[in-house]
Amino acid sequence: MPNFAFKARNRQGETLLGERMADSRQALALALRREQIFLLDAQEKKVARKSFEFGGNPTPKDIAVFTRQFSVMIDAGVPLVQCIELLASTQANKKFAAALKAVQTEVESGNSLAASMKNHQRIFDDLYTNMVAAGEAGGILDTIFQRLSMYIEKNVKLKRAVQSAMVYPIAVVVIASGVITLILWKVVPMFTELFASMGVDLPLPTRIVIGASRFVGGYGLFIAIGLVILGFLFRAYYRTPKGRYTADGLILKAPVFGPLLRKIAVARFTQTMATLIASGVPILDCLDITARTSGNAIIEEAILNVKKAISEGRTIVDPLRESGVFPSMVVSMIGVGEQAGALETMLTKIATFYEEEVDAAVGDLMTALEPMIIVILGTTVGGIVISMYMPIFTLVGQLSK
Repeated sequence: MPNFAFKARNRQGETLLGERMADSRQALALALRREQIFLLDAQEKKVARKSFEFGGNPTPKDIAVFTRQFSVMIDAGVPLVQCIELLASTQANKKFAAALKAVQTEVESGNSLAASMKNHQRIFDDLYTNMVAAGEAGGILDTIFQRLSMYIEKNVKLKRAVQSAMVYPIAVVVIASGVITLILWKVVPMFTELFASMGVDLPLPTRIVIGASRFVGGYGLFIAIGLVILGFLFRAYYRTPKGRYTADGLILKAPVFGPLLRKIAVARFTQTMATLIASGVPILDCLDITARTSGNAIIEEAILNVKKAISEGRTIVDPLRESGVFPSMVVSMIGVGEQAGALETMLTKIATFYEEEVDAAVGDLMTALEPMIIVILGTTVGGIVISMYMPIFTLVGQLSK
């Protein structure tokens, strides 16, 4: 998206100079007109090539800390530009500091804080900028930043729940698979040579393990290359709309992780909606932002269907129930909140309930998985070891007779 340096005039007749990103000069003029600013001149700026920068984008924790500090400073009466300048100077992340300095420059040029942040969407997403815009319009920026920091912290907690549920068992299985492969590849062949020199009849378990060892030794490299290729193909397929929709649907139907991920999706949906509604963001914009931050194509489609139904004059309950994604209890509670005019309060209570449910579910899952993984791995490794020693026990028994 091109960046324009513009000259404009507000309703008071003051001349404003600034920079803003827009699809075209006409789009820039329309955006400024909505803010009651009239464009006089605009020139597209040539983007200079930047040298390579070390470090990635700020983490959600960085954003949460920044947001909470911003809230405290605004509440204490520190001027907006000074807040941004002070916080930019304290950021360890270079990209975050550079973005904040750019926001400071744009605000000093007359841009609103929300519009300035919107030019840095890799750091400040639509949810963030829409809430800031609502806070500026209502004069409650300190309250908005408090809500934003709480939302980001809760969202980080939900992401950690997903990581705890998925990463731990996957990591254990991958490490164990590597150990078993190493045993079959390096250790078992030594026993195979020993058994060949002894000329002893091998029992069935030993022959199975030796066969697996020869398969790994002969085709292991091709298997590894095949798995890498499959991984890249799946990643490419997942990036397509159809692939993402199919994969996300299968994830939600998975026997063990599906119910947990569904609870996380419900918690994220209700938490995001409650935060946006409390900040004064219009309901249709709330649903649009919530859909794009859901993290699952099935959930996103269901929320967008709700948005479409509401724009047609229907209530929120019917399309939620028709989606089949959200539990009936959640749909009923949202319906009660909508009828009572307390939708924000009801969504907050649902979010709190499901956050506790997610914590309990993750704890139960870890409790069940740990002994299961230990038993499976112990049985596999122990079976390989015993099968390798069985011919030796047989030979020792024959020699002792």
